[in-house]
Order: sequence, then structure tokens, then C-alpha cells
Amino acid sequence: MTEVPRGLKGVVVADTALGDVRGEEGFYHYRQYSAPELAEKRSFEDVAYLLMDGELPDRTQRARFAAEFRPLRRAPASLLDLVPAVATGCPAPLTCLRTLLSHVAGMEDMPAIVDADAATLRANVLRLSALAPTLVAAVHRSTRGLEPVAPRDDLADAANYLWMIDGAEPDEARARALDQYLVLALDHGFNASTFTARVVASTGADVGAAIVAALGALSGPRHGGSPSRVLDMLDAIGEPERAEAWITDAVSRGERIMGFGHPVYKTADPRSKMLRAVAERLGGPLVDHAVAVEATVERVLADLKPGGELHTNVEFYAAVVMHLCGLPRALFTPTFAVSRVVGWSAQVLEQATDSAIIRPSARYVGPTPPQPVAVA
Repeated sequence: MTEVPRGLKGVVVADTALGDVRGEEGFYHYRQYSAPELAEKRSFEDVAYLLMDGELPDRTQRARFAAEFRPLRRAPASLLDLVPAVATGCPAPLTCLRTLLSHVAGMEDMPAIVDADAATLRANVLRLSALAPTLVAAVHRSTRGLEPVAPRDDLADAANYLWMIDGAEPDEARARALDQYLVLALDHGFNASTFTARVVASTGADVGAAIVAALGALSGPRHGGSPSRVLDMLDAIGEPERAEAWITDAVSRGERIMGFGHPVYKTADPRSKMLRAVAERLGGPLVDHAVAVEATVERVLADLKPGGELHTNVEFYAAVVMHLCGLPRALFTPTFAVSRVVGWSAQVLEQATDSAIIRPSARYVGPTPPQPVAVA
């Protein structure tokens, strides 16, 4: 057998045309385009089209895709009727989304990947991608004793998501900021949840099974994390002048500094760099506080852990941006998932073209077999 690094780190397990992460350079891309540049110049729907259909849409294609995708956001009454019971029994929105999307796959009788043609698979992943924000918003409102807000076909994805959460049409600045975050979060190499989606897809299971499995992987704190903890840290620090002492004390206790460090990037995370610019465009005391804390943390960590090259990761300014867009902390990770469902969907479509099942081996390290079995 071939010996590989623990956790498969650095091992190439598949070919993909969807994108890549170049950690040494601080660069990642979707297909042939820089992901941050796409977030700067294009919309979430445009980039979803790019990942699903292989090219950036022109105006005609954009309008056609919106006409196809936006009506799929509407959840049937029978599905919405389940939301209060699911939310009451399991109030974590991400877990609720996992349960509800699994129900959708069964309710709509999504076929096994091995039994479906390309058009059916595309229709299935678009349905799950479109319903994800609707269901997250419905769960959020249900936990507050509120009725769901129906999606609007006249609103683009980010604006519609904010609309469904609080029932008020967002201003253009907030909608654009969230749209840019959603673009940046769509896909990011063969991370644990993406790999999970492809493993399940390789078995020929239905696309719902693959997406739900990916959500399960994302829910783990070592992967999806919790951007809300960044705001908890900023709250705990309080005034910027307290940052140095707070960080030094936290490091001495062996605590992780939330929003800093990344297993792939050896330089600044390009997502964080762009989200900082988005946050500064929105402005306000929280942004000023975050920028000041970032500078202090990098300086303190450079002194305490020389050569570590620890910079902010996507969670740091994502938390700030989502807060400024009006999202409650409980929805930070589910909002990340709303974007990533689209990325997983594109990965599932690509995996569906490969007939090989992903089936690695393990190295046995237990007692030497065979040993005699004692008679009871």
C-alpha cells in the first residue's frame, strides 16, 4: 500500500476543473478566474452559474438563469409545516437545515446519481441550493415565534436572504456586502466537507445524500468553525488598548485566537483581505475596533510565536461583515453553508461524471491476527 501523510494532507485524490487554492501565494480561484476578483465584479448568481455551467453568463444567460433559479426558492407548504417541529426539537439552524434538506431529497424523490441524467442532476442540485437560504431563514424565524417570509423573485440572492430573515428589504450596501461574502465562500479546494460530498457522490447516492453529508462535515468545529466567536472575542477585549494584554494572556493559556491562522495559507488569506475592504466600506465603530485588534494580534503573535506567519482567516472579517449586514450571530455559520451548498453542488455534478468509487485503505495497527477465540 502507498503510505500517505496523516489526514491526507497534500495528497492529490482527484482532478477538478472547478478551482484551486494556492496557499503559498495567498490565491484561490473558481475555474480560470480569481475568486476575489469575481466577488468584486460579479454577483453570487453569476458565479453560481460559472461553477454549475462552466462559464460566466452574459446578460441573456443571466436573465435565463434567474428565471430558472429564483422560483426554486419557494418551499411547498408541506415542507414549511415541518419547520416549527424541527426547529423546536433542534434549534441549531445548521442542524435543522441538514434535516430539512434530507427531507426535500426524499419528498421530491431525487434519484440515485447512477440512475439520473445530467439534466436531472442539475435540476436536483439547483433545487437544494435555492431552498437552503429559504429554510435557514424559516428556521430562524420559527425559533422566534414568527411566520416564514416568502422569497421574492425580484430580489437577487443576498437581498432575498436578508428579506426572508427580517421581512424588510435591505439597503443596497448591505445586500452587496453580503453578496460579496457569499461569492468568497462558495468553494475552497478539497476541504473536508467538499471531499465528503464527493465521496458520497462517488457511491452513486442521490445528490441530497451528498449535500447533507457535507453539511455534517461542515458542522464540526475543526472545519466550519464559528465566526460568531470572533465577535465574542472582540467583545471580551473591549477597548483596543486592552488587546495586547488580553491576547498575551490567552496565548499563555494555550487558547486559540479566533479568526487567525489557516492550515493552507502561509500568507494573508485573500478572503480576509477582501472582506476587510468590504467592512471598511460599510464602516462604523466595530470595523475600527476589528482593524485595531487585528494589528495588535499580528504584532503580539509575531513576538510570541516567531516565524508562525499567523494572519486573519476568512472568519475574522466575515463575522464583522455579517454583523453589519444585520445577521444575528446564530446565523453566521448557516449563512456560510447557504453559499457552500452551491459549491458542493458543483462538486457533486463533477464527481457524477466519474464512475470510480472513492475507497481508500487504512493501515491496521491493532493486535496481530489471527488469534484463537476462547470458547465461552
